[in-house]
Amino acid sequence: MDFAEFHARLVEHLLRLVRSGEITERGLSRLTGVSQPHIHNVLKGKRLLSLSRADGILRQLNLDLLDLLEPHELSERSRR
Repeated sequence: MDFAEFHARLVEHLLRLVRSGEITERGLSRLTGVSQPHIHNVLKGKRLLSLSRADGILRQLNLDLLDLLEPHELSERSRR
């Protein structure tokens, strides 16, 4: 997985959290220390997260890169 794919999957995950009501853009901003306008623009696809900000978001949400993989990708990876 390259950074572009990782970024897309992280944004998809964040969008699911916001759309499901688990967290708001403002709550995500407060939790991660990333400004709310930047979070909004990232979720809309107008801006990208830097690697360090993406890492920070993963840490704050207690996520791992493996959490962004689909189950079939994990099984493919374990077969290698």
